[in-house]
Amino acid sequence: MADELRIEQFTEIGFEHATFFDPSQLEFRQEVRDMCSADKCQQYGKNWACPPACGEIEQSVEKAKKYSKAVMIQTTATMEDSFDFETMMQAAKDHKERFFEAAKLVRTVDPDCLPMGAGGCNICRKCTYPDEPCRFPDRAFTSMEAYGLFVSAECKKAGLEYNYGPNTLTYSSCILYN
Repeated sequence: MADELRIEQFTEIGFEHATFFDPSQLEFRQEVRDMCSADKCQQYGKNWACPPACGEIEQSVEKAKKYSKAVMIQTTATMEDSFDFETMMQAAKDHKERFFEAAKLVRTVDPDCLPMGAGGCNICRKCTYPDEPCRFPDRAFTSMEAYGLFVSAECKKAGLEYNYGPNTLTYSSCILYN
C-alpha cells in the first residue's frame, strides 16, 4: 500500500526537494541528542516532543526500527543576503505548514507513521509539559535532532543536498512509515 505515495505528491504540497529512502540507514547519535541540553531553542525540558520528555535515544532507535520506508522532504528558500530574516521566518512557516500536510498524506497510507520535523513541535502556543498530558498527541512531532539525527548527514545519505548554495536556506524533515 505504501507504494501509493509518489514524489509528485510532496512537490505538489510545495516541497522543493523530496526523496524516498531506506530508514535502516539512519544513524542515531547520542552526541546530537546531547546538543539539545544546551537549550538553544529554549524547549529543553519544556515540551513533550523534546528531551528529556520524548524519552532516551534508545527509545527513539527502537521506535524508528519499526518502519520500513521513509521520505525526506525539504523546503529551500533563496535569501537576498545572509541577514534576510524575513525570508528565513517565511521559509520556516512554509516548511511547518507543508510538513503537516505531508504527515497527513502519509497517514492515509500508515496512520502510525513517525513524522520527524525541523525544529521542535509548536502546535500549541504553550506546551502543557510537565503538568498535563499533550493536547494533540496524534499531531505532535519530535525533531530529527531530538531523535539524535545529524540532519546534514542524513540528507546526504538520502541523496539530497543540505546546502543548495550561497544565500539559500533549507529546512529538512522526514517521515518514517510502513
